[in-house]
Amino acid sequence: MSKLYDALKEVNKVIKGKDDVVIKVMSAILAGGHVLMEDIPGVGKTTLSTTFAKTLSMDYKRVQFTPDVLPSDILGFSMYNSNTKEFEFKEGPIFCNFFLADEINRTSPKTQSALLEVMEEGSVTIDGITRKVDDNFVVIATQNPSGSAGTNMLPESQLDRFLVCLTMGYPSHSDTVEILKNNGGSEKVKIDPVISLDELNVMKKESSELFVHDSIYEYITELSEATRQHPLFSRGVSPRGSIALLKMSKAFAYINGVDFVRAEDVQHVIRDVFGHRIKISPKAKTEGLDTGAVINELLAYVTPPRQ
Repeated sequence: MSKLYDALKEVNKVIKGKDDVVIKVMSAILAGGHVLMEDIPGVGKTTLSTTFAKTLSMDYKRVQFTPDVLPSDILGFSMYNSNTKEFEFKEGPIFCNFFLADEINRTSPKTQSALLEVMEEGSVTIDGITRKVDDNFVVIATQNPSGSAGTNMLPESQLDRFLVCLTMGYPSHSDTVEILKNNGGSEKVKIDPVISLDELNVMKKESSELFVHDSIYEYITELSEATRQHPLFSRGVSPRGSIALLKMSKAFAYINGVDFVRAEDVQHVIRDVFGHRIKISPKAKTEGLDTGAVINELLAYVTPPRQ
């Protein structure tokens, strides 16, 4: 576990005052999931992603999504070789460990959907041939808030592929002062690899094998069912959302040095797992409730198990 804490410290050398977000990104990676970072430009979403890639010794590729980016720019394409008189496949940037999709909602829905197969199944099918990506493959996508100029909403099927949706928010006063003292980030902090891919695989396995009591399985099920029944929700989470909550709860408990999943672990990550999967009802909107407030109501509605 010391290596894990060293990795978190290494990330925090660059990302100031966002310990909770850093821990949740690490939890998502340990859970084998993908991360969507939604926030205004300039708060450090891309910096956070690149820092994680370096700390975890991952082969890192970044694509800046724009309206003219095509699926072949991401996945790759077949090109005719006049010498061999055969078509040769040219791999796209998706063939890596760590793929950063920067401002994913600025590109077309067609290009966005090109990521569906690889995010769900870890493979890419082009010209009828399926090619696997690395077992440690992870996507971290950043997006500007819905309604920003030049953005397209991600389809619901795409959103559901992300294990969590996180928001960094503005830094605090003291953290902003520290950023300014570092010349606004112009003085680059050296990031050293802390965890190898083999070590990461061991941690992922240990995290997935964490003990879960039947009462926690029941609790997650009741929370999921309540999103389909409670009048404050117009759309509840799917079974994939329930599985995502379990995986994220395991990884979060593992990082916190606990060898079993507690109700408080589930409660700590549920907003990040369910927030982009549910829709609030007109009733909730008329009462002035946002997604976070509705999930708070959900937690109050479902009785947690005794510790």
